[in-house]
Amino acid sequence: MPLGPQLIGLAMSGTPASLVNLSGPGRYVHWGFIQISVANLILIGLMVLVFIAAIVIPFRWHRGGDR
Repeated sequence: MPLGPQLIGLAMSGTPASLVNLSGPGRYVHWGFIQISVANLILIGLMVLVFIAAIVIPFRWHRGGDR
């Protein structure tokens, strides 16, 4: 029995993505000739933070051995 669109919408309504209204116009930031959407700017910032955290957080090295 195939699922109807109402049932699929009800199942998907609990996702965190439903907290953001994506049906409106996007917001953009302008720096001279650079134009970027706020959503993409936030995403790039989060990726930079994860990259910095990956460098700063020390690895757990095994004690002993030459590895």
